[in-house]
Amino acid sequence: MFNKKRDTVWVTKICFAILIGAFVFTFMPRVVAQVAPSATSTSNEGIIPGSENIKPISFGSFARNIAETTGLAAFFTDAHEMETPGGGTTVVYGWQEFLMLAVGFLIVYLGAVKGFEPILLIPIGFGTIFVNIPMAHMWQSEDGIPGFLKIIYDGGVGNEFFPLLIFMGIGAMTDFGPLIANPKTALLGAASQFGVFGTLFALTAMNAIPGVNFNLKEACAVAIIGGADGPTTIYIAAKLAPHLLATVAVAAYSYMALVPLIQPPIMKLLTTQEERLIKMRQLRNVSKVEKMFFPLVVFALSILLLPPSAPLIGCLMFGNFIKEIGIVERLSKTVQNELMNIVSIMLSLGVGSQMTPEKFLNPSSLLIVATGLIAFCVATATGVCVAKLMNLFLKEKINPLIGSAGVSAVPMAARVSNRVGLEFDPGNFLLMHAMGPNVAGVIGTAIAAGVMIAVYG
Repeated sequence: MFNKKRDTVWVTKICFAILIGAFVFTFMPRVVAQVAPSATSTSNEGIIPGSENIKPISFGSFARNIAETTGLAAFFTDAHEMETPGGGTTVVYGWQEFLMLAVGFLIVYLGAVKGFEPILLIPIGFGTIFVNIPMAHMWQSEDGIPGFLKIIYDGGVGNEFFPLLIFMGIGAMTDFGPLIANPKTALLGAASQFGVFGTLFALTAMNAIPGVNFNLKEACAVAIIGGADGPTTIYIAAKLAPHLLATVAVAAYSYMALVPLIQPPIMKLLTTQEERLIKMRQLRNVSKVEKMFFPLVVFALSILLLPPSAPLIGCLMFGNFIKEIGIVERLSKTVQNELMNIVSIMLSLGVGSQMTPEKFLNPSSLLIVATGLIAFCVATATGVCVAKLMNLFLKEKINPLIGSAGVSAVPMAARVSNRVGLEFDPGNFLLMHAMGPNVAGVIGTAIAAGVMIAVYG
């Protein structure tokens, strides 16, 4: 196993390298000290053209500069002024950047280790880490030159570009068959919008509290978080309250990713053991013609009745139509896979890049995050309660667990409904039944966004 001759050669090489290193670090300061006077002489002889303004540096100052520009030093000493979303300025300290870095690593941990929607949380976490690295300037340089993250954000997150592409991909991956087969589940998707509009009215009422001041456009941007639809949240915030886009986007995507953690306790609290064991009849087969005409009809209705929602619904239905028609398979696969993956990475990195101290470590942003969580919980609870109410009038009962899938997190919310149902009855598969209210929730949140834009835009 051991080769004496070979090991001796390696030991000799290592010792020789150490001697060379010691020689360099011992005599290099003297060499620099001797060269420095000639470099600063008035004769300018021997100076390399273009290096006249480069000051000489000793070994000691070199080591000191390195020590002062480490991230560890920045966390203790850094302090710089940043513009807040409201238009003012605040001082950001190194310890605050360290705190946001810790949040970024926590998000990565939840995605990579705990499995909470890793497709979303891992790039969001890395975006948070990137933007808070001291002196890395991944958002913007000191000279105002856009960095990697700012280019991504300005290119598609801070406007409607990425959200509409995401809706295209969602449409191409969505099967509206369960909704077509059981149309009454659309009521559950509509019921979940109570979380959106209930929060809208609650936010306006909260203006009576000293220090709370939300106008109606800002209230709309915050309330839409209750739909758990990240692209729609970005879309409406960019149109109504751009200064809140960073906070509401991060909140919406965080709650989307944490659906498996937030929803089950609410579902179990609001249902009885008997209700959780309800088995639903297998859905009928939906014909290809029905699936082809459904996106066209829904898109046409949005154009006729609520044009502000037509861009979101149109992209959703366009993606679904090219999937269902079957003659442009290349386009459908591209939208479902390559395009969706690329845009998801870019959008998530852009969302993560907004998690900076000046945007989050303040009472207003924390209130928005807390209000968004309440909106999401209310939307979940309303869906479950409306399903229980419908059972009072239906001969074929609905398992109330699928009511929680009325939020727009597709297909996460439907998978959570199925998982909770299987906990109480391993033979009770609710996934396809839950997809009905789930896709209805996507349409419902888009319609809610269209109503807000039509009224306040």
